[in-house]
This record gives sequence, structure tokens and C-alpha cells, in this order.
Amino acid sequence: MSTPPGSAYTPHSSLTSHTSREIASQPECWRRAAASAGDHRGLLPRPGERVAVIGCGTSWFMALAYAELRERAGLGETDAFAASQFPVGRRYDRILALTRSGTTTEVLDLLARLHGQAAITAVTADGGTPVVDVADGIVELAYADEESVVQTRFATTALALLRAHLESQGPLPRGVRTIARAASDAERAVAEPLPEEMCAAEQITFLGDGWAYGLALEAGLKMREAAGAWTEAYPAMEYRHGPISIAGPGRGTWVFGPAPYGLAADVARTGVAYLAESGGAAGDLDPLSDLVRVQRLAVHFAAARGLDPDRPRALSRSVVLAGEHG
Repeated sequence: MSTPPGSAYTPHSSLTSHTSREIASQPECWRRAAASAGDHRGLLPRPGERVAVIGCGTSWFMALAYAELRERAGLGETDAFAASQFPVGRRYDRILALTRSGTTTEVLDLLARLHGQAAITAVTADGGTPVVDVADGIVELAYADEESVVQTRFATTALALLRAHLESQGPLPRGVRTIARAASDAERAVAEPLPEEMCAAEQITFLGDGWAYGLALEAGLKMREAAGAWTEAYPAMEYRHGPISIAGPGRGTWVFGPAPYGLAADVARTGVAYLAESGGAAGDLDPLSDLVRVQRLAVHFAAARGLDPDRPRALSRSVVLAGEHG
């Protein structure tokens, strides 16, 4: 994954792609989402509701992060599923669907099947799409929609909205920052130079515990989508149960949020480049804000490889299966 010879990293490159501009707009999008959280109170999960959050790809990873945060806040049992893997026989009070396009086949099919069994809310960038026909209510984040195929600001803005809604319902879990603080951290993530050791790494493994695990999964996906990079992602405590065997000089290990005790020392023995909260160049950022840096890194590697981060190969904005929903 190392950059080609002669392709030196430029810390403050011009925002020449849709993806780059969308990445840079995230702090303001998060603030806007937080300011509007109260407007959607009747559609977002209430304290005590049993909730299932569904999505595909990036949206699924945001669902994992939110589900963990909501349970840790003591607001009710919350599960997260890829739409294609939902246990249809299980009962919930509310289904929360995250879908940027509002046209993804697996999401639409599942919501149609669940209609009438639970209250269904869809968070989408386009309230004029087929998801309105299978949901009881829509939270539209049109200002966070994207030109790029690769998701960045819609997904993080959806999570910012849900985090802000959790803030309004009671104390946040210990160590979780407000969205106002996260947005300030994201401004740093947009402006500061990327970590040179990760720019030079041929392979990166992303780690995270609790709600940050979903973000680690998304970080790995972003690098694969935009740059075709070799990345992996694991719960941080699982890294020493096998995956650490690929760590070594010229590779990277990037931890979202606090690292487990002793991990830094174990990783150091491998010679791998290591980033973690208060333990390297990560600089103690909110994990969601740290994801912004990985998004930038993905664009950087795409440019170095001559790839278009706006239009990755083999990907489309929405997965619409043949013979289904258009």
C-alpha cells in the first residue's frame, strides 16, 4: 500500500475530488445534524424501546457503532444487522434503517417484510426514493448527500445525529464526547497533516473496542473502496489472538479510541507503525473524527495510484439487484 516512488505526500492538497470536498464538509454537517436532533424526536428511538438498526456496507458499520452507544447509555436493548442478515422472527419495537440512497434492494425488501410488525424509521439522504413507501417515518439528511459513490459525510452525519439524540436523552457513556466536541476534533482531522508512517505503510490493520469497532470496520472498508488497499479490521482485544501475526516493519496498526492495556508494547515488538489515542500521532481525537483522517488517507492513496476516489471500480451508489426495485 506504499505510495509509488516520487509521489511525496502533500499535507494540504487542493480539494479536487467530490470525495475530498465532502470529507472537508463533515464538521459543519455534524453541527447541523446535532442542531436538528430535537426535530426528529418522534421518529428516533425512545428510551426503553427494543431497537434494531439495519444498513448495508458503511451504513451497517454506523449501525454497529450506534447500537453499542445506545446500550452503553442504558437506553434500551439495541441490535445492529446487515439488512440481508436480519433475523426476521425476532421482535422489536422500532426498526431504524440507515440508507443514503433509499433504493438499496436488501433494505427495501426487509422493510416491506417487516411493515406492521414494528415502527419503522429510515434515515436517508433522499426523501423522494422508494424507502418512503416502506417506512412509517423519514429523517432526511439532504444536506449530507454526496456526489461520490464512496460514502463519507452522509454516514458520519447520520451517526452524529443519532449521537446528538442520545445526548438529549441523558448522560453519555463514560468517555464519549459530545458532537460539538467531535466536530471540533473533525476540524483538526481535516486540517492537520496525515501521519507519515501510515502514508508509507503497505498494509494497515484498524482496531477498535466497543462502539469504535464499527468505525474500525468502516476505516478498513474506506481504504479498500477508494484505493484498493490491503486493510483489515478487528476488535482491539482480538488483535493478539492471531491477526498480529501480519504486523511488521512497513505496515501499520491504527487504533480507534483507547487501546487495550499492553497492546502498545506487544505491537512495538513487531516493528509495525502504531497509532493510538495518546500513544502516537492520532492526537487524542474523537473516534468518529479520527475516521475523517482515514477517509483523507484513502483519497491520498487513490491519487497516488491513479485511481478516481469518486468512482471506484466495481462499485455503484446503490446496490439494486436485477429484477428488484427498478
